[in-house]
Amino acid sequence: MEFSEEQLKKWLSKYKFRDLTIEELKSIHESYPNTTFAMNTYTFKDGSQKDLLNCSGTVPVKYQGNSYNIPIFLWILDSHPFTPPICFLKPTANMGISVGKHVDARGRIYLPYLQNWSHPQSMIIGLLKEMSAKFEEELPLFSVSSSDAARQSELLSYIAKITEGEDNIQSKGEGKKNDGGFNKVTVIGAGDLGLACALAISAKGVADRVVVLDCSEGTMKGAAMDLEIFALPNVEISRDFSASAGSKLVVLTVNSLGNAQSYLDVVQSNVELFRGIIPSVAHYSQQSVLLVASQPVEIMTYVSWKMSGFPKSRVIGIGCNLDSARFQYIIANLLKAQIRGKDNWIIGEQGENKVAAWSASNSVTSHQDEDIANQNAQHLLANRAMEVLKGRGQKSWSVGLSIADLADSILNDKRKVHSISTMVKGCYNINSEVFLSVPCVLGISGVTEVIKLLDKGTVVQELQSTAASIHDLQQQLKL
Repeated sequence: MEFSEEQLKKWLSKYKFRDLTIEELKSIHESYPNTTFAMNTYTFKDGSQKDLLNCSGTVPVKYQGNSYNIPIFLWILDSHPFTPPICFLKPTANMGISVGKHVDARGRIYLPYLQNWSHPQSMIIGLLKEMSAKFEEELPLFSVSSSDAARQSELLSYIAKITEGEDNIQSKGEGKKNDGGFNKVTVIGAGDLGLACALAISAKGVADRVVVLDCSEGTMKGAAMDLEIFALPNVEISRDFSASAGSKLVVLTVNSLGNAQSYLDVVQSNVELFRGIIPSVAHYSQQSVLLVASQPVEIMTYVSWKMSGFPKSRVIGIGCNLDSARFQYIIANLLKAQIRGKDNWIIGEQGENKVAAWSASNSVTSHQDEDIANQNAQHLLANRAMEVLKGRGQKSWSVGLSIADLADSILNDKRKVHSISTMVKGCYNINSEVFLSVPCVLGISGVTEVIKLLDKGTVVQELQSTAASIHDLQQQLKL
């Protein structure tokens, strides 16, 4: 096939790195001369559309002494070469798909090369070579008998829609929200916390779709593999960042498992981990709210804000939401109030440096209102509640339930108050860019308001001291 650089320049006029992409396409044409290029509209799962370049061709595979040409179809994103292509098999009428660890039932291709994509080391030529190597281990297609031809034609029609640009093929139950109201959540990380989040959000019924992105190396293990085996109706597990496209909420639960010795080294290793995640998340879900559960929450929320370029209102951390809910529950029981007080909070830094505080509109619902309005009574009550809180860990399932609570407030635009990590520069005489937990009103666009706290000198001093410590550590990080 003839290679037309001029035509490609016209097609790729809106691509961020057009010349780099064209150079790579030249290499593909030289090594795989039968590859054809075209420009079509691709529809993502959230209904958004983009005009993208696609490549159609074959990769050679030798399997059990026989030679095969496996037909493939690649969509090249407009941020190429910094993001990997979306890859599919494109079987003919006499071919069936062998579902395996690298290919799903739709013909979508998943490879370690895609998962670990990093420019300039990663290129499409290298990807095609890995396809050949992996497909030689496990052939992705098989011949279909004439008796299966009718069933196969239905499958091919489905796959054709995907490879020709429709990636939002919905089940009968999903067609209810085509007005932009489809609530999609992506959970980054398939460890215990990530899966606890996904299951809690799914059980709460606040999301139409939950995508779990497994960022671990090698094959899926443990609970992630079990979730892949025992599929849930609205939960998808993937290793491809494009599966997160169009999410309204992205929850980050990953932590580096490196061998760092000092606390600074541990945090820096998490920064490096986020460097490979946040830009892709920001690219695929540009209007999302980022909710950070990775440790240390306050610093990793700051890192996410810096790397994403999102407004501060749309980057938050789980902060003290769980501790505040427990605190309010304990206070209500100590007062024997009929309903939980909503004006007492745990704020500051998640962990040992958290402090108890009351919001300015204190309204605990019981006959003891006047007593707890007294600062000494508040102090004694807070101390008793904090003693009860001691020893209560942050188990994955507890944090998962707390995150589902936050997801409910965000996705359903409830404007509910939560103690979450937000940018506090300009509050409480804090002048540095740090994130701390304070009561905030949460909605679909993230933080819409920060609730004023009672101006207690000791509480403010502790917040300022914590902010200074966090800022000092942030200054030592290599961002």
